[in-house]
Amino acid sequence: MPNIAKEIVSKPNAELNLTPRQIVTELDKYIIGQGEAKRAVAIALRNRWRRLIAPEHMREEIAPRNIIMIGPTGVGKTEIARRLARLTKSPFIKVEASKYTEVGYVGRDVESMIRELMDLAVGMVSQEEKEKMASKAVGLAEERILDMLLPGRSERSRQHSETGHAPGTTRSKLRKLLKDGRLEEREVPLEVEQSVSTSMTRIFTTVGLDEMEKNLSDAMSQLFPKKSHKRMVKVKEAREILIQEEANRLVDMDKVVAEAKLRVEQHGLVFIDEIDKVAGREHKGGPDVSREGVQRDLLPLVEGTTVPTKHGPVKTDHILFIAAGAFHVTKPSDLIPELQGRFPIRVELNSLNKEDFVRILTEPQNALIIQYQTLLGTEDVLLEFTPDAVEELARMACEVNDKQENIGARRLSTIMEKLLDEISFSAPEIAPTKIIINEGYVRERLAGVVGDIDLTRYIL
Repeated sequence: MPNIAKEIVSKPNAELNLTPRQIVTELDKYIIGQGEAKRAVAIALRNRWRRLIAPEHMREEIAPRNIIMIGPTGVGKTEIARRLARLTKSPFIKVEASKYTEVGYVGRDVESMIRELMDLAVGMVSQEEKEKMASKAVGLAEERILDMLLPGRSERSRQHSETGHAPGTTRSKLRKLLKDGRLEEREVPLEVEQSVSTSMTRIFTTVGLDEMEKNLSDAMSQLFPKKSHKRMVKVKEAREILIQEEANRLVDMDKVVAEAKLRVEQHGLVFIDEIDKVAGREHKGGPDVSREGVQRDLLPLVEGTTVPTKHGPVKTDHILFIAAGAFHVTKPSDLIPELQGRFPIRVELNSLNKEDFVRILTEPQNALIIQYQTLLGTEDVLLEFTPDAVEELARMACEVNDKQENIGARRLSTIMEKLLDEISFSAPEIAPTKIIINEGYVRERLAGVVGDIDLTRYIL
């Protein structure tokens, strides 16, 4: 098998070389059902890996297979994309199409999603580099603390003590006390940098121009020298501040930006929610005047263009775009034809039924019941749900979704919160205890509310 392309040498093979079946298996741990959507994203992800090991002259020719997910809210569209990104440690951003406007209108332009994705990638890579430098940063921070504890010591005596040639020196003794944690409460003078105030930049900006404000803030921070002041802090606090400073100093930001740009261009994932809200071209002015304009602005991003960012130009040719929408009023064919062609894969997600709710409550690694058991377990309140209680919760969730808006699995969160409201409030007073949640308890707490349509509208 050919070697993986140079662009991805910094990423472990195990995070890229996942078969579609392995990807679906990982997604099954957190998302119930929706097999067709899982298969589609698994194939799209595998195609990325295939492209990167394809012959070099073909890599730029192979375009990503972007996806449109069609389905009601709360059925797992966003979670599928988010878990996919975590699985591969890819830069990921979720945006809502309805928040963007056509160029020329007040609001955010679509290119800002790529700038945000790049910012996220820089932060991700920077954190990874800091973790690699952690042990060295700790050592340098401790030496600076020793300098504060022993002011006026010469560099020569410091180096002499570090080599171990003078084990009996004061610095060596203090170093041992510091490592043993016996100086944590002692105070030392520390120079702390003051951040540049953003009040000057805000006078130039208005609501919706957050990108301009951010850029102006960066420019101001570079234009004016940073001020610092000295204050007394405890050793344990000084250590954390100094470790952060040393880690920042050790990280090569040019290398970080280059790696981040590589990850965005080769592995970036953009999830565009509410794409149906900008579908349709019939408008007569008003707030929807720029619907088609947003689609036309999105088109070059999805087709492949170069977006200028403060970290340098970023190419979008191989970023994977996943769009999603309920499409209750509109349909995918209402998107402009050029944009439709750039989303060749369409998958429909199914509405959730009672059996799905039962599985969602119990099977995933982050199941709602497990979450509440963990939360209340911190206060020695042990929750146990009987099978009939789970069945009743699922039935009630379906009933409320049928009576009111169908918000999918999100309905379970509102029902569980109402069910456990009293226990959560009184947990500190009743602990330690074990509480069994059975069908009778569920009906007692929820039957009246679920049965009253007026109350249901406001509570569940």
